[in-house]
Amino acid sequence: MKKTRYLILMLIYLLASFCSAYSQEKRAEIEWFSDAKLGLFIHWGLYSQAAGEWKGKPTKGGEHFMLYERIPIKEYELIANDFNPVGFDAAQWVKTAKDAGMKYVIITAKHHDGFAMYDSQSSDYTIIKRTAFKRDPIKELADVCKKEGLRFGFYYSLGRDWHDPDVPTNWPQKAGRSNTWDYPDEDAKNLPAYIECKVKPQLRELLTNYGTIAMVWFDTPELVTKQQSTEIRELILSLQPDCLINSRIGNGLGDYSIIEQTLMAEIKRTPWEACLTMGRNWSYNKFDTLYKSPEATIRNFVDIVSKGGNLLLNVGPTGEGIFPPRSTETFNGLHDWLKVNGEAIYGTRPWKVYGENLIEGTTEDASQLSFHDAEFDGTPKVNVPDLRFTSKGNVVYVFARSIIDNKFVINSISKEDKINKITLLGSKKNVKWKYFESGLQIDMPLLDTNQIPVYVLKVELK
Repeated sequence: MKKTRYLILMLIYLLASFCSAYSQEKRAEIEWFSDAKLGLFIHWGLYSQAAGEWKGKPTKGGEHFMLYERIPIKEYELIANDFNPVGFDAAQWVKTAKDAGMKYVIITAKHHDGFAMYDSQSSDYTIIKRTAFKRDPIKELADVCKKEGLRFGFYYSLGRDWHDPDVPTNWPQKAGRSNTWDYPDEDAKNLPAYIECKVKPQLRELLTNYGTIAMVWFDTPELVTKQQSTEIRELILSLQPDCLINSRIGNGLGDYSIIEQTLMAEIKRTPWEACLTMGRNWSYNKFDTLYKSPEATIRNFVDIVSKGGNLLLNVGPTGEGIFPPRSTETFNGLHDWLKVNGEAIYGTRPWKVYGENLIEGTTEDASQLSFHDAEFDGTPKVNVPDLRFTSKGNVVYVFARSIIDNKFVINSISKEDKINKITLLGSKKNVKWKYFESGLQIDMPLLDTNQIPVYVLKVELK
């Protein structure tokens, strides 16, 4: 009896040790993710060749235009005849990301149109088999990311595939995002067949043939069941145990959560990521002229980090495989700003509050609408003077965003915080400060108007 009890206890101990070690590995990856702060999202596919135009007219729905224009598969497939991105240079793409301060890269391996942007053996609808390009951009990017020290992952449309006959949807209502023009009988669609015959084989390919995969970035789980999400998660971890999986695997089984085209309203202490576009669209659209300024992008970035998140910033390369010229200003702005202020971003965590308004009655106008699709952008459109905070050890970083006066009061810092020293990152000039009845009064040196107006005070506490 004692021997049996002993064996049971040993078994429990070994099982607990195994689970603890596994959790510790995952925690290490989550910790890296939480330190990294900034990644590059790349939406690239057949829709990039169309560039927002179909039959001589601007399309509706951005990269979703196959759905919005109800284009039959036989017609949409013809785009592949013209898709030959000879300007694609993986080394240049990765250099651009790395120079901008990005720590990881995510690219669309298969979007809702079902087209594989890699050498898939489980589908004939691929960049290798259907285009004159005959190269595997996913392989080239994965190899360069490994060489340059950036982590690599891929996007995969999970619950939508307009090329497959067996994919039903339920958003925003039954069949709302299904291909009903080629496959009108929604009730005849067999989701398990799609999962078994396309999703799992393609995930296995992507997780086997491209080295270490840091993240699988799923989209649109739609009608995927908890059992299917569980099986997909188990498949991923059986091939890549350290791989992080976003929440869009569905059914609460992701490692980190996602918000899209908007900002968080509060600090969130569990890992999360905001994916935002540079312009209006995710994919390249020649009619897109509404690119965010570097100031707006950095304001969004700072807000996200102050609330505990990462920014996954999207670029849509052209059909030729080149980043749009309008993106250069954003990449350069991030490079210049992070070169000065990166210590206030990387490896930081939220402080006790995320920020303060500097002008009473003003606030950002980020939309918290939950219903949006395709060309939605709920990020703020006005640059309001305000403060944001991050922390690291005994240091609080204060971001003065778009301020118009170098004198202001920080209400969240008081005498009880026992300040040792305050400096302005990127400046050797003294920062004047004193405790004030309502907080900490700051008198910053005259501001350099050539800089992006998001300045960082480093407040070192005793």
